[in-house]
Amino acid sequence: MRAIIKKKKIVDADANVNFFSVIFASFFYSGFFPTISGTIGSLASLIIFFFDIFYNPAVLLILILLTFFIGIYTSERMIKRYGDDPSVIVIDEAVGMWLTILIFISFPGTDLSWFYILVCFLSFRIFDILKLQPARYYDNLKTAYGIMMDDIIAAVYAGVLAYLISLSRYNPF
Repeated sequence: MRAIIKKKKIVDADANVNFFSVIFASFFYSGFFPTISGTIGSLASLIIFFFDIFYNPAVLLILILLTFFIGIYTSERMIKRYGDDPSVIVIDEAVGMWLTILIFISFPGTDLSWFYILVCFLSFRIFDILKLQPARYYDNLKTAYGIMMDDIIAAVYAGVLAYLISLSRYNPF
């Protein structure tokens, strides 16, 4: 349960975090949701798929790469105020969700319907919570890089699982 519901805490109230870092690392404040902030951040990240441009793998890859590196920078600032792997940082969940979907659509014959976006979401949340190796290794680093990388690993597992599920060709929508 600890991985699902983390307590919000401030470890250094005097640590200043700039506005951009708060907005970015918390993915537009979704990380400040009282409970299950990782799940809320993952859900919030799906809003981009209301725009057709993000179905383009090249555009999605550029977004992932930019967000990954800016996420490390902004997460480092947030850690100073909120401690190691704080629940308010959910930019890693956004990157993880987007990478899960990018991996899924990279397999031949996949079609990204909202049903498979849901499959990707559920797969990612499961692997993000389980923290299978090497995700657990990165999670234990307690650094901004570790925060981002454990979700990258979870996304790889989730994208492959979503593809394997799609092989059944089950799609009620």
